[in-house]
Amino acid sequence: MNSASPANTAISASNDQLLQLCKAGSDMLRLQVLRVLSRDAYSVQELCHILDCRQSGMSHHLKTLTAAGLITKRREGNSLFYRRSYAAALPDLAPLHDALQSSADLIQLDFEQQQRLQQVYAERAERCQAFFAEHASEFGEQQEQMVAFNVYGQSCMELLRNSQPQGGELAIEIGPGEGAFLAELSPHYRKVVAVDNAQAMLNRASEFAHQHQLDNVALILGDSRSEQLQPNNADCVVCNMVLHHVPSPADIFKDAARLLKPGGLFCVSDL
Repeated sequence: MNSASPANTAISASNDQLLQLCKAGSDMLRLQVLRVLSRDAYSVQELCHILDCRQSGMSHHLKTLTAAGLITKRREGNSLFYRRSYAAALPDLAPLHDALQSSADLIQLDFEQQQRLQQVYAERAERCQAFFAEHASEFGEQQEQMVAFNVYGQSCMELLRNSQPQGGELAIEIGPGEGAFLAELSPHYRKVVAVDNAQAMLNRASEFAHQHQLDNVALILGDSRSEQLQPNNADCVVCNMVLHHVPSPADIFKDAARLLKPGGLFCVSDL
């Protein structure tokens, strides 16, 4: 018996993937999962909570979406986190793949689902605050183990100086850590605002600013959505080694766009 030709094998694979995509898009809960995953990655437990679904049922739906190539997963500790896959498994099916993702974006989560989504963000923020409250005194040592400030600090400042050689009126740093980058920003901007949602870290940044006589630095306890941060007002927003800590990294980009003047610069470094 002759084996299947390469052409027939490719056709069969394409048909199977088409069937998986159609199957994945035929259930409202799966489409809601895609909607929730539109900006961030979530664990199975978080998705179950947001969409009020048993874990066994959610695992089945995630398996179907993964088989269709609409989502991917990664392991973090003992948890699996899921996110959207933005590249179709087969190029010929890219239009359908993209249409499913775009259509899912149009789904409106109901009030309770939105409330539970915000609860997940709040719980993530609380864990972040608890981590920094516990490890604030060890922050420098832990940061050095991941990536030393001198690895990214100089490059970030060179980017700012090349893009804004005259400096500006206002620079905002989200998550200043122990404050090292504030000393770089202070001479080049009339005012520098550092915002952090962990009081322990904000205290360390305050001590650093005081020791280095950074008189134009103001500190805010909060996050990038703080009402004390005025929209369309900043020349630059800096976010160094922060995205992997925040509840919703995508929101930082939206918030930075809101805070910046037209033509302002968002400077990001991360792991």
